[in-house]
Amino acid sequence: MSEARPQQSVHGLKPDCLPFSEVLAQSVAVIAPTTIPASNLGLIYALSGNGTWLSFLLGMIGLVFVSININQFASRSASPGSLYSYIVKGLGPTAGVACGWSLVLAYLFTGMSVLCGFANFSSSLLGQLGIHPSPISLLALGAGLAWYAAYKDIQLSAVAMLWMEGISVGLILVLGIAIWGHQGFALDTSQLTLEGTTPGSIAMGLVLVVFGFSGFESATSLGDEAKDPLRTIPKSVLGSTILAGLFFIFMTYVEVFGFAGSSASLAESEQPLAFLAEQIGVGFLGLPIAIVALLSFLACVLGSLNPAARVFFMMARHGLFHSALGEAHSSNQTPHIAVNLVALGMFIVPASMSLFHVNLFESMGYLGAICSYGFLTVYILVSIAAPVYLHKIKKLRVMDLIFSVLGVLFMAIPVLGSVGIPGSSLFPVPPAPYDAFPYLFLMYLTVACGSFIMQRLRSPEIVDSIEQSIDDIHARFATAEVPLSVNEDS
Repeated sequence: MSEARPQQSVHGLKPDCLPFSEVLAQSVAVIAPTTIPASNLGLIYALSGNGTWLSFLLGMIGLVFVSININQFASRSASPGSLYSYIVKGLGPTAGVACGWSLVLAYLFTGMSVLCGFANFSSSLLGQLGIHPSPISLLALGAGLAWYAAYKDIQLSAVAMLWMEGISVGLILVLGIAIWGHQGFALDTSQLTLEGTTPGSIAMGLVLVVFGFSGFESATSLGDEAKDPLRTIPKSVLGSTILAGLFFIFMTYVEVFGFAGSSASLAESEQPLAFLAEQIGVGFLGLPIAIVALLSFLACVLGSLNPAARVFFMMARHGLFHSALGEAHSSNQTPHIAVNLVALGMFIVPASMSLFHVNLFESMGYLGAICSYGFLTVYILVSIAAPVYLHKIKKLRVMDLIFSVLGVLFMAIPVLGSVGIPGSSLFPVPPAPYDAFPYLFLMYLTVACGSFIMQRLRSPEIVDSIEQSIDDIHARFATAEVPLSVNEDS
């Protein structure tokens, strides 16, 4: 059955232009899977040790539950509003606005964090050639490239992300197989028996693991541009989670095994794959690995810019931001003003930190930690919203409640881990400045929600306008087949 959707996008974006592979590339790009094994795995290993693979497995399972909750909405309607639109439909405008502001922060700060990673890797590569550009010029380069692709054409963005992530993942998988082959494809009993690990260490690692997966839901922002969106978007949300999870588990197992018995420590290595390539005699792969990691960082900047701009775009069309942000380019059919604003913000913050002599690696860690609170808030809200929404449309089953509860419980673990419990050895309070970040996020969310409450007191009609707009989107899909709903028999 074909979907009941208009031939032209009602929002002015380019309709029905992205096939499944390019929609999947959007979610994979924000996950940026190659950045974990290429540069960040040591941070997680320092917490989880031989249980790192289990932290990734648990993270994948938890986010599969969240994916199922997201797909209760994504298999029934689609729009550029992403999870903001879904949560308005399930929990009402105030919760939806909290979600929208959380998503904006999450994507913005993810983009800032990986832009710092792009600049850091670029500086290292160019330094080997005797070229030493300033951090700000490298930040401007990365932000400028992402801005051009996002401003010009969503298909250009999607194809660029598809190729950059495809090449990156492919090369790193080849190296991973080579590293394991160097070990004779043996089994690492210390990992399989979780030697030296505790439940607390695995739970602490899960905090960073969830951040590693964050952005898997970003394909939901392509509701106007995806072909056959009620199929391609849910498949992309769930598929990106599972594919990234299997990739993370395999590469974690291989790298921990590869470092066993070596003179170096995985926990202290910023470029573990380059070290392992030298160890097994394929050091010539060190430069290609650095380049593909660079491509992955750039793909993630672009992948973060696209959904952030579309959430701004949709919220502006609902009267929550200046109306100019809700305009689409007449020929490019992109949310060009929102793209300009997001790209500028992604550049200004890390550039300002650089001016205050915060190095790129530290900036990447700080900005990445802050964005995780936005994602966690959204994942919890959508897991709560799903059964409420299903109850409203009389489709709620016991299994749906179970998926909701499991999604919330799994996300509560990284929340506790990132905030900490005073005096707890299982969830200790993180060191400064990380201990202040959750409270800064709460202040941000309080101000955002407070401003909306004041706005609705001044203009009560805004609530009806938001709800009517989102109801209209759902109505256009009302006669469409629900292909991936867990509520229907396959």
